[in-house]
Amino acid sequence: MKTLRVVLLLIGFTILGALTSVTKAQTAAGAGSSSSNALSPLLSPSHAQLDLIYRRPTERAKLRNYFFDTFGPYPIVGAAILGGINQAYKTPPEWGQGMSAYGERVGSDFGIAMVTTTTRYALAEVFREDTLYYRCECRGVAPRLGHALISTVTARRGEDGHRVLSFSALVAPYAGSMAAVYGWYPNRYGVKDGFRMGNYTLLAFAGINIAREFGHGGAGRLMGHFSHSGATETEAATGP
Repeated sequence: MKTLRVVLLLIGFTILGALTSVTKAQTAAGAGSSSSNALSPLLSPSHAQLDLIYRRPTERAKLRNYFFDTFGPYPIVGAAILGGINQAYKTPPEWGQGMSAYGERVGSDFGIAMVTTTTRYALAEVFREDTLYYRCECRGVAPRLGHALISTVTARRGEDGHRVLSFSALVAPYAGSMAAVYGWYPNRYGVKDGFRMGNYTLLAFAGINIAREFGHGGAGRLMGHFSHSGATETEAATGP
């Protein structure tokens, strides 16, 4: 039953990631690149291409991305989906059933997402990391899959955008789950539960990145004309 629940969570987040890649027209698509420096050997060297025109997104672009990722439609839809899954599995059981319990679970999941996103963006500012997602300019399923997975725990740093292990990306999922455990979950929940929930969130981020990597195109380019997200700002920041 636990395995099925994890699969459902991943499917839900992957669908949301695919939708996000459609309407956000891919964050900084004009500056997309493959992994570089010490992490680049994890991708296929025969297909990977270095990004030679990377430019850091503007503060305005990052701020708009933050508000979209925190208070936009997808965190709300995601919380509604996760609330339904938690309602079906009666998690936490102390909250019972019914619409009131469902609302409590939706609010809880939205709160976790809000803390997670805020932590990621805040720490990225402190450590001067660019945590926006950039599609790989490589070819082939394996290199692109590797790029999506690597991007889950890495970020860009410096004017050249070299890739580094991201402290903000690693900490944020657990900040959200720990906030729930010690903030509004029943008292019987503890650090182990927070760590377990954080693992689920990290896996969900991987699913979202995979959806962004492979789901952008066709309808995504069409819908991109109607996007109002920070991705458009970021593309402008990268120049023509």
